[in-house]
Amino acid sequence: MQKKKFLKIGIVLYPTFGGSGVVATELGKELASKGHEIHFITYSRPVRLGELRGNIFFHEVSVSEYPLFDHTPYEQVLTSKLVDVVKYEQLDLLHVHYAIPHASAAYMAQQILKSQFINIPFITTLHGTDITLVGKDPSFEPVITFSINNSNAVTTVSESLKQDTYQHFKITNDIKVIPNFICTNHYNLENNEAYKKRYAPNGEFIITHISNFRAVKRVDDVVRVFNRLKKVVPCRLLFVGDGPERIKIERGCRDSCDRNDVLFLGHLESTKEVLNISDLFILPSETESFGLAALEALASRVPVITTNSGGLPEVVDHGVNGFLSDVGDVEDMTKNALLLLEDKSLLETFSENAYKKALKFDISEVLPIYEQLYFDTCCSMSCS
Repeated sequence: MQKKKFLKIGIVLYPTFGGSGVVATELGKELASKGHEIHFITYSRPVRLGELRGNIFFHEVSVSEYPLFDHTPYEQVLTSKLVDVVKYEQLDLLHVHYAIPHASAAYMAQQILKSQFINIPFITTLHGTDITLVGKDPSFEPVITFSINNSNAVTTVSESLKQDTYQHFKITNDIKVIPNFICTNHYNLENNEAYKKRYAPNGEFIITHISNFRAVKRVDDVVRVFNRLKKVVPCRLLFVGDGPERIKIERGCRDSCDRNDVLFLGHLESTKEVLNISDLFILPSETESFGLAALEALASRVPVITTNSGGLPEVVDHGVNGFLSDVGDVEDMTKNALLLLEDKSLLETFSENAYKKALKFDISEVLPIYEQLYFDTCCSMSCS
């Protein structure tokens, strides 16, 4: 079989603000810019998709209510949609992000198409909570294990997540680590002093936290660190995002913080502008499979105060572009933050180191790895 120059790729994802959806969307857009034809397949338009271009398509998985079911059988509806799109768009490959239910749906679609003499390989990318949270539920384990082992290729976003996958599941398939990525040139914004003065009118340091406000993010620790910093240096705290813990955190800040010192900005389609005016980023998570928010901070030349768990040590270099502390050690996080905030020269050095580190995760470095995997997987399927 002659190797194709461009592929028709179906990308299956969650279309929300979560890291897996953001990465999958940006990957598709970059692949399209290289000439590949990209078909996004999900239940609503991905939030980071933007305008459709000539070789980018969106196929909505229509979710209807069925009187016989308490819950819509999304996996079956998605499977049928995959079969339809693969057949009529003549796709070469499916790339599914997040194991449940995308990998199992892709496998079912593959088998249905095989019965119609259509061979379509699928690649599964594991992003984190599909393994570390959902995957630990015994009711999902057999499906996840089967889906991973029957994927034509499997990737994880960090070495840490790869090891977690092998530890928690009986995986016989090879797993390739392809890290999350960013487009670093998107973060090269000019200083916006007017915007910064809106939040720090008297030149205060701006401390930022971005997350989905789940318990695993330990957002309480951000507030604890900030209250300690506030006693030593003038600073303001910006929260970006939303989620189940936000109301609790907001109420706690009303009791422990000056109302002018902490601002909740909610969901933002782009966080670049906020990071551009930030001096320090705090991410005290209990665990992170990778830490995309930390990488975005580094790309904005913002040093990161975080924990030494999960994939975070693969992103943040302790004592170089940020600091790593044990989970819950707010005293150490405070000490490390003050080392930077009280030494302008050191803060500038860490800021430059942050950007240099981010360049290693630039899309220009990661995209060719995905492209090679796509071609190898397609070739393997056609030759089998």
